Amino acid sequence: MRVQFKRYSKKLLSLRTVLLVIMVVASLVLLHIFLTIRTVPQHYSLSPIAEKAVNVTKSINPGLPKRLIISSINVNVTIDYVGLTSSGAMDINPNPEVVGWYMLGPRPGDKGNAAIAGHYGWKANGTPAIFNNIHKLNKGDELSVIDQKGKTVTFVVREIRKYYPESDATAVFKSKDNSSHLNLITCNGVWENDKQSYSDRLVVFTDMKP
Repeated sequence: MRVQFKRYSKKLLSLRTVLLVIMVVASLVLLHIFLTIRTVPQHYSLSPIAEKAVNVTKSINPGLPKRLIISSINVNVTIDYVGLTSSGAMDINPNPEVVGWYMLGPRPGDKGNAAIAGHYGWKANGTPAIFNNIHKLNKGDELSVIDQKGKTVTFVVREIRKYYPESDATAVFKSKDNSSHLNLITCNGVWENDKQSYSDRLVVFTDMKP
C-alpha cells in the first residue's frame, strides 16, 4: 500500500507540474496580446484645436504628399491622408508603419502649418511604431516630404514641444506668419489604461528650408 501511495503521489505531483506550466504559458500569451493591442489609439486628442484649424487654401504645390523621410532616425514611410473624427480630433491610421497627413490643412510646402501624425510606443507583429524616435530629433535636423510628382520639399527642425491632450495647441495647426511649416505629432509620456492612450503629446515644429 505504501508503494502504491508513493506512485499515486508522484502522479499527482506530475499533474500539478503540467497544470502549472500550462498556466504560466497561458499567462505569457495573454500578456503578449495585451502589450500588442493595448496601445492602439484611434486618434490624437488635440481637439478641439484641430476642428478650429480647418483651413483649406488654394495650393501652390499641387502634388499630394506621398513619403516622409527623416534620415537621422531611419524613417522612410508612406503618407496616408486623414481628417477629423466625429469628436473633432485629428484622426490617425491604426497602422504603426504609416503616418497620416492632416488633409484639411495645408499641404507640406504650402504656406501655413501642415501636420503629420504617427504612432509611438507600441508594436504590431514585432514592428515598432514609426515615430518611436522622433524625440531624438534636434534643432537643425532635416526631414523631407516627396509628393506624387516626385518633388521633394525639405524642412528644418525648429523646436520640440510637449502638450497635454486637451491643452491649447493652436500653434500646431495655425501659423501667424506667411511661411511654410510642417509639424510632426505623436504620443509621449506614460500609458493610461483608463483612457487607452498616453498622457502627453509630442510635437516637432519645422520650417521649410529655403
